[in-house]
Amino acid sequence: MKRALSGRVAVVTGASSGIGEAIARALAAGGARVGLIARRADRLDEIAASLGAKGHVARPFVADVRDRNSLTEVAGAVSGELGRVDCLVNNAGMMLLSRVEERSFEEWRTMIETNLVGAVETTTAFIDQLTDGGGDVVNISSSAGGRARPASSMYSATKAALNAWADGLRQEVADRGVRVIVVKPGAVHSELVEHISDEELREKARDTRQRVRALDAEDIARVVTFAVTQPEHMSVSELLVRPT
Repeated sequence: MKRALSGRVAVVTGASSGIGEAIARALAAGGARVGLIARRADRLDEIAASLGAKGHVARPFVADVRDRNSLTEVAGAVSGELGRVDCLVNNAGMMLLSRVEERSFEEWRTMIETNLVGAVETTTAFIDQLTDGGGDVVNISSSAGGRARPASSMYSATKAALNAWADGLRQEVADRGVRVIVVKPGAVHSELVEHISDEELREKARDTRQRVRALDAEDIARVVTFAVTQPEHMSVSELLVRPT
């Protein structure tokens, strides 16, 4: 029997747009009380208000996944307002493509701190709530974590590391009823592409998404909803989702 979303408390990072927003909306529509985490307060307020107008429960929490102190504060605030968190979606991420010879050290560091360390920091902020009764940790990775391409070496490295960390975490917390799920999307229409500083690479990424009919954010949201609503004895550990 499927595990209902109704009555559950979910937190989604990077919830101010794209995949994160779509996931938050899908979980809220299913009946979960949702905490929205991102840096853009105005966007979070708009999304929370939009969900509230539909009768859903959603609360905005401004935080940077690279800031441990703010995450600790948010973890307490979420449980105080919504209840014990039993579903965490680590979605916040950046795809700053660049070639190695460009020496984009700051961009590489930003991706490592956001895509990998950010997921680790967020999970540890909520881990006590998750293990106190069980739940789900969903990590939004990428198909690039299994195969690097020119100009995506560091991005792919962060996602490959996220995959490895998630598998170790899965084994650590399984006996306490926590399922760790990794979703690996291929090309998706989102803001990720717009953050690429190299104009040529940014345009190439845009063209690729048009050529292959990239996935929509809502496609990934359906996959996440599927994974976290499976029976508690069943864990969908990895899902690779590509454009047809």
